Amino acid sequence: MSGNHISDKQVNLYMTQRAKHSQVIAAAKSGISSRTASRIDNQIHQPKQANRHWRTREDPLSVIWEPIVLPLLQQSDGLTPIGIFDYLCEQHSDQFDPRTRRTLERRINRWRQLHGSAKEVMFTQTHALGALGIADFTVVKESVTIAGVPLKHRLFHYRLVASRWGYAQVVYGGESFTALSDGLQRAFVASGGVPHELRTDSLSAAYKNRQQQHDFTERYADLCRHYGVKPSRNNRGVAHENGAIESPNNHLKKQLHQALLVRGSHDFNSREDYEAFVQNLLKQRNRRIHSAFLEEQRQLQPLPATQRVNYTEHILSVSRNSTITIKHVLYSVPSRLVSSCVRVRLFDAKLELWCAGEHTLTLTRLFSSSGIRQRNIDYQHVIESLVKKPRAFRFAKWRDDLLPNEDYRRIWQRADNELPADDACKYMVGLLHLAKKANCEDALGRYALAQIEQASRFSLLDCQQRFLNVIPIIPSLRIQQHALSDYQALLAKVPA
Repeated sequence: MSGNHISDKQVNLYMTQRAKHSQVIAAAKSGISSRTASRIDNQIHQPKQANRHWRTREDPLSVIWEPIVLPLLQQSDGLTPIGIFDYLCEQHSDQFDPRTRRTLERRINRWRQLHGSAKEVMFTQTHALGALGIADFTVVKESVTIAGVPLKHRLFHYRLVASRWGYAQVVYGGESFTALSDGLQRAFVASGGVPHELRTDSLSAAYKNRQQQHDFTERYADLCRHYGVKPSRNNRGVAHENGAIESPNNHLKKQLHQALLVRGSHDFNSREDYEAFVQNLLKQRNRRIHSAFLEEQRQLQPLPATQRVNYTEHILSVSRNSTITIKHVLYSVPSRLVSSCVRVRLFDAKLELWCAGEHTLTLTRLFSSSGIRQRNIDYQHVIESLVKKPRAFRFAKWRDDLLPNEDYRRIWQRADNELPADDACKYMVGLLHLAKKANCEDALGRYALAQIEQASRFSLLDCQQRFLNVIPIIPSLRIQQHALSDYQALLAKVPA
């Protein structure tokens, strides 16, 4: 072909074909022109010349390479070509031409290939089916919100290494033992079995990292014994050693990011909706390796008959304010529990209150951060007491926490500005009491706020008539109809 060099392979092929065919046919079979074939036959074909090994122009780096660049390369492996380029531009601008940047980068890369230090090598691993499960926590930096409130969270991620089957669970607190235990047990159940070995990094929830021996925590060792799995971990101080989980962590978060973009919104109505969204994402990933997972599932150890508890218990007294405090968070509880002793089961995402051996209440768990105390106050727990003394609302320490949403906060602001102090408190407390009785918190807040903004009307009676459906009690009357003869008898007794 015109403009292309003829390879030795083509020449050899032509010579083979030429022994059996004409020049034109042999040239066509070899992919060369008839003119080139004629030159080969006449032994005047010039073979492709070897690459030249001499310069065609002056070396632009000859002045600075050995005295300046080479000592820098030998000094540190961390220096990048861009770093050296910036240094030369600033310190040796009289000897270095910035237009030779690409030449400098190629020369540095070539030198490091020939004389540089050894690089880290990744070793592909082979894992037997059912042999290894691996778990880790990873922080999610997506701007997920629940009803407009930013959600700070991370994911517990579990993976069967051989089949690449995965499980993930939303974690709202830190890398605690309850989060680890709950995530592992749910993952074992979801996979239908237990691997022979379970690997993590040096989680403080599982290991006593300050000790050299007996480094398992008692609870983690007990959990592993219960499920018959051998625990192992990375080398001490190496947090990102397990590529079998670190790389999937990044893939999972990238997939979550893309799924949120496709969804068109990062806001969810509740935590449960977001958790379901994450679980659906994992189901999509697992469907792609379903056949491999079924093969590995048959090699997993069977699940034990019972699960280990994934909570910690705390015995607390309910204060006269109808509150309890646990892990630097203040929670309100129903006022009937004041001065009672309750047993609190602290899960990763919730609290269960048990009183007199019975489950009494479930609360959403909050987490304090950076030493800042949190409060979880529910007006429904104390409203019956507040109705009896509504003026206590004005200077209550948790007044703003008693207001359930932004509508009620705006209602209180207007009432406080436009009504006398006592009337404002009575109106606000009455509104909250009505919201509890009629179970219409959101609708009542919208209706009362619209009343105020449209007509500056603070009418609790209107709200009661609209939302409190009072069914009148109609007495059942039994009327006996007397016979006409009875009336005749009465008339007969009347004297003339």
